[in-house]
Amino acid sequence: MLEVGVILLLAIATYATRIGGYHLVQRIQPSPFVEAFMTAMPGAIFAALVAPMVLAAGPVGWASAGIGFVAMRRLGNFFLALALAMAVYLALIMTIGV
Repeated sequence: MLEVGVILLLAIATYATRIGGYHLVQRIQPSPFVEAFMTAMPGAIFAALVAPMVLAAGPVGWASAGIGFVAMRRLGNFFLALALAMAVYLALIMTIGV
């Protein structure tokens, strides 16, 4: 029974922090630095997660990541760029056999 109480207490605390953050963001005007920082963070987090995998993938991974990057810059559509990079990766793996 103690476990259920702890789980409920943690669920309430989690919900309170989430809803509290939501209400806090609506009431506070961030400085230009904080706004620029928050705008840049998703890209930086994505790069930090993807970079080790790309480096470990070797030349085939580097080529497909480069094509995906160029496609994203040209098309402006993340899904299409990702699909193109995956298609290039699979095509290179199937033809080169690395």
